[in-house]
Amino acid sequence: MGKLVVGATVVCTAAVVCGVTVLLMKHRVKNSGEWGKVEALLKDFEEKCATPVEKLKQVADAMTVEMQAGLASEGGSKLKMLISYVDNLPTGDEKGLFYALDLGGTNFRVMRVQLGGKEKRIVKHEVKEVSIPQNVMTGSSSEVLFDFIATALAEFVATEGDDFHLPPGRQRELGFTFSFPVKQLSIASGTLIKWTKGFSIEDVVGQDVVGELAKAMERAGLDVRVAALVNDTVGTLAGGRYNNPDVIAAVILGTGTNAAYVERAHAIPKWHGLLPKSGEMVINMEWGNFRSSHLPVTEYDQNLDIESLNPGEQIYEKIISGMYLGEILRRVLCRMAEEASLFGDYVPSKLKVPFVLRTPDMAAMHHDESADLKVVGNKLKDILEVPNSTLKMRKIVVELCDIITSRGARLSAAGIVGILKKLGRDTFKDGEKQRSVIAVDGALFEHYTKFRNCLKETMKELLGDAADSTVIELSNDGSGVGAALLAASHSQYTDLEES
Repeated sequence: MGKLVVGATVVCTAAVVCGVTVLLMKHRVKNSGEWGKVEALLKDFEEKCATPVEKLKQVADAMTVEMQAGLASEGGSKLKMLISYVDNLPTGDEKGLFYALDLGGTNFRVMRVQLGGKEKRIVKHEVKEVSIPQNVMTGSSSEVLFDFIATALAEFVATEGDDFHLPPGRQRELGFTFSFPVKQLSIASGTLIKWTKGFSIEDVVGQDVVGELAKAMERAGLDVRVAALVNDTVGTLAGGRYNNPDVIAAVILGTGTNAAYVERAHAIPKWHGLLPKSGEMVINMEWGNFRSSHLPVTEYDQNLDIESLNPGEQIYEKIISGMYLGEILRRVLCRMAEEASLFGDYVPSKLKVPFVLRTPDMAAMHHDESADLKVVGNKLKDILEVPNSTLKMRKIVVELCDIITSRGARLSAAGIVGILKKLGRDTFKDGEKQRSVIAVDGALFEHYTKFRNCLKETMKELLGDAADSTVIELSNDGSGVGAALLAASHSQYTDLEES
């Protein structure tokens, strides 16, 4: 009887083992099938994001065409091609004490700069950052906002110190970087078109923002003249030109993106009604709104656009800038999790939260060079609550980072080449090299190494031999210093000093 029991036990155990083996085989077959779906989605996404050189050249050509159309007639292009009224860029000769106010988000900065001419350059500069309360950003009165700004400026001016010297009998002058859509009326005036970045104070829309600031400074007892109203990209261009006379354009690659460049005065049609002091004028392109049939736009980009606050607008910005790269990655990962079980049998709930995956986190994963991709694993765990990711999962994430970042960087390079083409600087001219320097500011370019390196390599691909004479140069904090420099180059005392 005992033998029979043992025999039955052996048979039963064999059956269990056989059953487990079958289940494991089924799981492997299922898992293999799911990974096949993951790889198919990955390949499809990679193909739709492809940016071969020929396509990039088409994008560059389209950028040039849109630039010309935007200059030729108001509203003639998706590119606004705004006249900045900056026709007197800094040369390095500027001297004296100048202030800058940089308003472009939930914080604003005030800055003072002591300039010492060509020999001493920037002798000293100081900066203070001020956080704007939410109720001030969304209040019912512009007076509250500008009074808040003017009060902070007055407190900063009061701490001037002996290291900064204002010549006797002169008024303090200020460069105002205002990074919101503005219709510029002159170098020192412009009306607000609309608020962005969380601001919503209706009574100032359509009003001269410099006039509003001037009234607030008067209420605060400040005797300061706004000498220049500038966009942050124009400020970056001014700061770049101050440090390098070969700077011909500036590009912002950060949370958002934009470009400005130095146009020849004769290339600006007469409808603008301008008579530049010099032979050139800075144009604020607002290139984030560029779009073309040649842009490799995927269904993920289309859905992101539809669900955004400004559907149909800023298409170029939505595929190349820091605000959106991490969100594109999240959307692809979410689809892979839902349709191909990328993270197993469940979809992490955090993966369904828009913008939960930020571009700095994406960059950290993309830069991970450890054998087991530990940083990627930690980010998936901490941000998306994926407790136990496999190396295979992590590699998929890194591949997606590379596809998205490469597309953004290569399209950015194509845009820059479009500017160079407009200026006739994409090839040798009369057999001679023209040195062209592009000043670039923004955290995406500065901190995302793989993005920056890819952009520079793509420039070489597109320009060929002419790449040797084109330089992409980091212009850190160019917008703030640039505003002070433009206040100096457009000072009311300039003619007096020259005479």
